[in-house]
Amino acid sequence: MLVKLWSSALHGIEAKPIRIEVAIHQGIGYHMVGLPDNAIRESWHRIETALKTLGYSMPRQKIIVNLAPADLRKEGSSFDLCIALGILGASGQIDIERFAEYLILGELSLDGMVKHVQGILAMSRVAFDLKLKGLILPEKNRLQGQWIKSIPIMFIASLAELLSQNNPKEEYFEPPSRKEYSGIASTDIPDFKDVYGQKIPKRAMQIAAAGGHNLMLIGPPGAGKTMLSRCLPSILPALSYEEFIETLSVHEVAGQNIDNILTGLRPFRDPHHTTSDVALVGGGRFPQPGEISLAHNGVLFLDEMYEFKRSTLEVLRQPIESHKITISRSNGKVEFPARFMLIASVNPCPCGYLNHPAIQCTCSSRKIAQYQSKISGPMLERIDLQIGVEPIDAKKLLEVNSKKGLDNQSSEVLRDGVLQARQRQKERFNAIGLNEQIMLNSMMSSAQIKALVKLDSPGRKLLHHTIDKLNLSARLVHRTIKVARTIADLEGCDEVGVVHLSEALQLRCAV
Repeated sequence: MLVKLWSSALHGIEAKPIRIEVAIHQGIGYHMVGLPDNAIRESWHRIETALKTLGYSMPRQKIIVNLAPADLRKEGSSFDLCIALGILGASGQIDIERFAEYLILGELSLDGMVKHVQGILAMSRVAFDLKLKGLILPEKNRLQGQWIKSIPIMFIASLAELLSQNNPKEEYFEPPSRKEYSGIASTDIPDFKDVYGQKIPKRAMQIAAAGGHNLMLIGPPGAGKTMLSRCLPSILPALSYEEFIETLSVHEVAGQNIDNILTGLRPFRDPHHTTSDVALVGGGRFPQPGEISLAHNGVLFLDEMYEFKRSTLEVLRQPIESHKITISRSNGKVEFPARFMLIASVNPCPCGYLNHPAIQCTCSSRKIAQYQSKISGPMLERIDLQIGVEPIDAKKLLEVNSKKGLDNQSSEVLRDGVLQARQRQKERFNAIGLNEQIMLNSMMSSAQIKALVKLDSPGRKLLHHTIDKLNLSARLVHRTIKVARTIADLEGCDEVGVVHLSEALQLRCAV
């Protein structure tokens, strides 16, 4: 007897439908075809033991399991439950037709319990696309499964529980749209009100958050670069529902903790400077998302950026522009999303005290030049805002509790400005049908800049003068205009004026 059931496999974060076919013929042995990896081949032992534990018998004939399509590499243990049902159905021990129109996922333990699997959010889309009746998922995936919309789900703790139900009737399935996303970000993060002074860096942070621009903070040790960076998530808007599902899918596929994502808080990734190229951008024999993909829809923070290997930093150039990373292997290509804000902190020299008002730098000019050359010109051009962070007098910090006014702006105040600026961008892009492709000023192409950004006459003159004086490249000009557009949005202006361009230029070289 031939049995056909539906399951799914991941290719990057994209889910592919997998048709599991089980046939039993005369002969002996267990054969699995369709490019399975070792975890799938080992499923035979898990399935055999689980079925015997539950009182079922393994057929004493040749069992052939085909995972179609045959040319797609399959990996993981999420096929166990589906294969076990196929064997029971092909041997006539259960009525298998009742499971034919459901997508089945789950790893089996030796006692028949169904264990957690990765990637159910992505794989649930397969059931929707195939117009199946529902999903059969492990109970241990309920946390992720509660966000799946549009299709009913049955959560099961064991194979015995599934087989005890005569039919997958509607009452066994939870209806779609089980949990609504509130979009309220967590408040358990550092607040800008705790950062004393630093008026210009705070302003730069607000501009970066409003337009999704990349930012570099340059200053001596202890000036507050890291603290400023860690406060950034507090002024970013909560993830939209689409961003939430997208971000949750990436983290789930990578096996990462999703607690912060469930609050609506945008990812904040801060890899150590010893991080390898593969860990940063993703890869491996079976490619997994790297730090840039785990920062998707959030922030990638490179603390002490000059300490990273130059080769590691250079691999960021392409994903910064394209908002995705493509990893090529001999058996195909895998694409991961990588739309993130890059925030970097650096010391100005190896000792860290170049141009410090009180401490003398001990570095030679040769060492300083060698240190600063770790970041290439093209990479620096992709960082829109480059801000100097001045050290704060430690004595003044004792008076911080009594400090009022602009220097001690709270994250709530800054966030209000960010939300208003982003709303203006959304309305502008939506008016010409671009809201699905572009959400922020930093994502505009040169053609879109020409169509959407209006410069007043004094602003044009300033930009022409700056291009002549500083010999700016086309990329730098476009990035400066995009920053100026964001500043105008923060000020509630439709036209980009000379004041906005002037501030954008100053914040590019305010070191």
